[in-house]
Amino acid sequence: MSTIPIRSWVLALGTFAVGTDAFVVAGFLPEMAADLRVSEAAAGQSVTVFAVAYALGSPVLATLTARVPRRRLLVAALVVLGLANLGSALSSDLGVLMVTRVVAALGAAAYTPNAGAAAAALTAPQHRARALSVVVGGLTIATALGVPLGSLAAQQLSWRGALALVAVLALAAAPAVRAVLPELPGNPRVPLRERLAVLRHPAVMRVLPLTVLGMGAAYTAYAYSVPALAGVGVGAIGPMLFLYGAGAVAGNLLSGYATDRWGARPVLAAGYTVMALTMAALAWLAASGVRLPVLVGVLMAAWGASSWCQTPPQQHRLIAAAPAEAALLVSLNSSAIYSGIGLGTILGGLALSAGTLWMYGAAALLATLSLAYTAQHADTEMSS
Repeated sequence: MSTIPIRSWVLALGTFAVGTDAFVVAGFLPEMAADLRVSEAAAGQSVTVFAVAYALGSPVLATLTARVPRRRLLVAALVVLGLANLGSALSSDLGVLMVTRVVAALGAAAYTPNAGAAAAALTAPQHRARALSVVVGGLTIATALGVPLGSLAAQQLSWRGALALVAVLALAAAPAVRAVLPELPGNPRVPLRERLAVLRHPAVMRVLPLTVLGMGAAYTAYAYSVPALAGVGVGAIGPMLFLYGAGAVAGNLLSGYATDRWGARPVLAAGYTVMALTMAALAWLAASGVRLPVLVGVLMAAWGASSWCQTPPQQHRLIAAAPAEAALLVSLNSSAIYSGIGLGTILGGLALSAGTLWMYGAAALLATLSLAYTAQHADTEMSS
């Protein structure tokens, strides 16, 4: 660990704030919906607008801010994220909340890819992968800890207090980043059309849709997991969310190793199979009314692992398809991830009105479609 500069850990604090902000709403959705006097499905669309704004804003902001010095850009992005969360915490209605979530997403989209680029630029090549893993690890840890901690904070302080804590975290990270990060110049401005030219590569166009579809399957029910898990008891919801996060961390780490050893296709196929079976089992529990908390805990861990085992093999496939465009492709894959989260949240909100059985059933269907897509396309991109 001594070889990883302190600035990488400080940058990871910012990505932890971003990751927490992206997923924290799932921890207090029922309380927020009740306070704003809207349905849980409507309140869940705040996750959708965040995801869509991030997905669309990331390549545009990369173009518009290319020449801005990196330290200045990272600090400004964290300040925007923090102030937007304060706005969300003070929202008087759903419309105001939606606007502030879009602004928060733009701050997040400006921060995350540039934090990784800064860490890579300032670290010796032999230690670069570890530095990047620390910075990106902030997002993964947020999946494990951010949502259950947000749920706990909401129970103690209200949902508004939980969002205010995210704001404090982002605003505290801003001066820390400014203190530890040396000034880095911006990059030459590359027109957005040139940035997106890589999308014409046939292999890339086969990989990215799977990211959208797979993350849509993973997040159809996630934003509504608190009301959907109400049957296990209020006191058990926090531990269930921790189990999901622990599974996410384990799935992300193990899939990287497994992809190096066995290739992307077997890892993706295994992940989508586990996801489809997990969603089907949760659908059965919802339909039967049977209370089996231990089984639900196992399923939550499997859900988290299968959701986040997708990213390493998908990034591996993209980089193999166009190695010279690796940085851009990882950024585009991030946009595809958030597009999938937005798609899944919309579908989950529509299905939730018919009951949790249909919501989990929709997730199982998308996971099955992802598995079928993998079987059809995973072997073809390298031949293009």
